[in-house]
Amino acid sequence: MSPTAHHLLRPGGAVLGAAGSPAAVQPQRQPRPARASPPPRARGPKRFPSPGPRRAQSPLQVLEQLQQDGISSISKAFRGSSPMGDALGLRQLPICAPACRPSSGHSPWVAVSPSPNQWSSRSRWCCLRKNEARRSCRPVGRAAPGPTRATARPATSTRRSACPPLTPTPALRIVWRLLSATSRISRMASVLSRGRVRCPWHGACFNISTGDLEDFPGLDSLHKFQVKIEKEKVYVRASKQALQLQRRTKVMAKCISPSAGYSSSTNVLIVGAGAAGLVCAETLRQEGFSDRIVLCTLDRHLPYDRPKLSKSLDTQPEQLALRPKEFFRAYGIEVLTEAQVVTVDVRNKKVVFKDGFKLEYSKLLLAPGSSPRTLSCKGKEMENVFTIRTPEDANRVVRLARGRNVVIVGAGFLGMEVAAYLTEKAHSVSVVELEETPFRRFLGERVGRALMKMFENNRVKFYMQTEVSELRGQEGKLKEVVLKSSKVVRADVCVVGIVAATGFLRQSGIGLDSRGFIPVNKMMQTNVPGVFAAGDAVTFPLAWRNNRKVNIPHWQMAHAQGRVAAQNMLAQEAEMNTVPYLWTAMFGKSLRYAGYGEGFDDVIIQGDLEELKFVAFYTKGDEVIAVASMNYDPIVSKVAEVLASGRAIRKREVELFVLHSKTGDMSWLTGKGS
Repeated sequence: MSPTAHHLLRPGGAVLGAAGSPAAVQPQRQPRPARASPPPRARGPKRFPSPGPRRAQSPLQVLEQLQQDGISSISKAFRGSSPMGDALGLRQLPICAPACRPSSGHSPWVAVSPSPNQWSSRSRWCCLRKNEARRSCRPVGRAAPGPTRATARPATSTRRSACPPLTPTPALRIVWRLLSATSRISRMASVLSRGRVRCPWHGACFNISTGDLEDFPGLDSLHKFQVKIEKEKVYVRASKQALQLQRRTKVMAKCISPSAGYSSSTNVLIVGAGAAGLVCAETLRQEGFSDRIVLCTLDRHLPYDRPKLSKSLDTQPEQLALRPKEFFRAYGIEVLTEAQVVTVDVRNKKVVFKDGFKLEYSKLLLAPGSSPRTLSCKGKEMENVFTIRTPEDANRVVRLARGRNVVIVGAGFLGMEVAAYLTEKAHSVSVVELEETPFRRFLGERVGRALMKMFENNRVKFYMQTEVSELRGQEGKLKEVVLKSSKVVRADVCVVGIVAATGFLRQSGIGLDSRGFIPVNKMMQTNVPGVFAAGDAVTFPLAWRNNRKVNIPHWQMAHAQGRVAAQNMLAQEAEMNTVPYLWTAMFGKSLRYAGYGEGFDDVIIQGDLEELKFVAFYTKGDEVIAVASMNYDPIVSKVAEVLASGRAIRKREVELFVLHSKTGDMSWLTGKGS
């Protein structure tokens, strides 16, 4: 029997009922006005610049900016000593160098120079000193005159004997700016440790030798280019095509099953097409798995970036797509949209969909995510009561909220992000919460009150330590929310939270805990062999918290769990060892958090809570178990890297840091985890 109510994306076939992501439109490059020669720079010690404005730039934009800054070459980049020398020496770096525009687009050795008018049409590799056009190499295929050039093509050896350690110079500044431009990693705030670089904003980690993604979030890796240093000049070898791209998809296998798309059985069935489900499917292909993979989802869309829904409610579905439809066709990953699983028969390894369609499997991943929470109060059937689960939900809320009164039930991350977004669009925004302060469970009383004050300064009204007792309406439409404290709040729109979507598993034999979560082991396997689970609906043992069973509904954790589940479907015996990392943005302020702080007994704060520039360390006993910060990058990524290395941060170390260090000084973390 074939699917009827839901739609199927088949390899090499058409997508029915699922809009793919359109090709990105490349912005037109505007001609740059003539610029006078820059004034002479003052002499003095050469230092790294501050990170500067944190906006994504293409390599070409970086080149133009460097040219405007009067920097036309890399020279004397390596001298003196620096702890970054080992990280950025003569290895093959995962940096995306600029499109330096040689005439040919195939693998030139090029110096990092923003002076396109000084390139020779025949030269494959050249280098310019500052404010001086000087050819240092001959075109490929021609021997250089004199004894200084034995061969025309440079050797690809990565020996390091000819290169002294690295020191801050304008040349190194250019290399790092190019790294940040193409990999979206802050050039000086990134954390280098244990052979990888960690993003200071989102926590993703990339191997500095291969460019491969080692820790999430994210789906793609960085390009790897060979770097050569000769006579104090830096050369990067890359193809022009690679220079124009900001990401690299790992090599994947393709489906070779002749029955793919038409059979009622599959090798791997993934229930849920969020981050965990998509990463599981991609990991299987990256590991060489070439049999049939089927993703099924309640949504009408292909996998998309769900956390963005509460941060930008009017974002359209095509802007959220994680992969275009061509990607799923190319790698033989089938997607069933609007497909609701109602029964899982683990004995016969079969699932049943709402329309009666049955699908057999060999391996099963359960990643159903969350479902709308139903209020138990009187009047719960009123119109204009929403959850933020799909793009359509988010778009409808922001449309109905314009100029009206909004009540949000719950002061968690989702509720507070929605409140922050609606303040400039709604007439009023009110938040109802059982706790004394927002985020109290994760961030503590002091930090929670500081954030609460920020919201109150932006016209958000809080009703704390109470809950909804009744919804009142007129002609079926919501008009008021009555609280148990007897207060009545005007409301035209009400937004409520979500719960784990595991109701369909209650009679399946797959274990559920008292809260409806799916318990799994370190390998993301359930109590049933061959059945794995990942994402927001699971509890798993957190290794560095003594294997405490926790539920962490973070975007980053869903990625990591999906990968571990896929690896163990292939009997690779992988275990979850990722340090939780999350971020959010409200009113232009970014909050970052790493670790797992539930059960903390003390909070040590450095900085100014009133100015929202702080770092908070959460301790239990003598050990730091979590850290949160605002305007204090990259300390959260530094702490995450220390925890990931297996090292402990002691409470005494943090107390000395707060007592003696200046704001922003993180030198006390140097050496930990590296």
